[in-house]
Amino acid sequence: MTEVTHRIEHVNGIRIHCVEVGSGPLVLLVHGFPESWYSYRHQLPVLAAAGYRAVAIDVRGYGRSSAPTPIESYRMLQHVADNVALVQALGETQAVVVGHDWGAPIAWNSALLRPDIFRAVAGLSVPYSPAGEHKPSHVFRAMAGAEEFYIEYFQQPGRAEAEIEANVRDWLLGFYFSASGDAPPMDPSKPGTIATIPYGAKMRDRFSFPSTMMPAWLSDADLDVYASEFERSGFTGGLNRYRNVDRDWEDLRMFRDRPIDVPALFVGGEKDGPTIWGAASIARFPTTLPRLHRSVILPGCGHWVQQERPTETNDALVEFLGAI
Repeated sequence: MTEVTHRIEHVNGIRIHCVEVGSGPLVLLVHGFPESWYSYRHQLPVLAAAGYRAVAIDVRGYGRSSAPTPIESYRMLQHVADNVALVQALGETQAVVVGHDWGAPIAWNSALLRPDIFRAVAGLSVPYSPAGEHKPSHVFRAMAGAEEFYIEYFQQPGRAEAEIEANVRDWLLGFYFSASGDAPPMDPSKPGTIATIPYGAKMRDRFSFPSTMMPAWLSDADLDVYASEFERSGFTGGLNRYRNVDRDWEDLRMFRDRPIDVPALFVGGEKDGPTIWGAASIARFPTTLPRLHRSVILPGCGHWVQQERPTETNDALVEFLGAI
């Protein structure tokens, strides 16, 4: 990868680690769970070559960024405030914000709440979905049926951490592979998916693992980077994002009917759970994203859009940035 610059910025009362390359208009890249700035390793050099200042962050709770103790420190409003303060700390007044997985709602809401700063937004994997009529916890309960939705499983502090931290590298491999486009189809004779967990079981019980070698998009060295980051930081900060879903619903209810009125791009995977579950949200894009540039669904792609399909994702991002 093109040589990058690591920097620490003190913003919004915490420390944010970020990695940057290039010069020009600022593009802020926000990762999801369980990832880091490294998730954008394929985008950083391409955006720099296209004439942009690309900055990928470690979200609060991850990597070398601060990990505040209170669960409520990870509510959506705090993440948006981090992004706002970081743009200012980088000496800029505006940015295009790009987010994947949980980073996508952070990006969407950054553009919703501060369109004066975030002049355009791109979401990867998770489509924009305004706060609905029902609390997310109630929605997730209904989605899971007789099992436990993974976001429910993540709610109790320490529970998921105990499972994951027993073997960080192995758990990450299973999670990454199972959510990717390379995972084998679920056995139709066995109910459930990797997004639901039988009561009393563990999430990894539903994982698939590569049979012989790593998938083409994830090398042993890549997995080592992720594992080493989480072996140092732990997972509580990342999991605390899930533990604020109902707080976020309360915080953002007043914006339920307000569209995101800046240019927008969505890129999802044909085999990606959040993209599939979000079909109704995608159908509402003409109302919720009135300045949508494109909505792209990549055939055969799973959850890790910008890693599984870097060329297509980069092409979509560079074309979008050029159009705005």
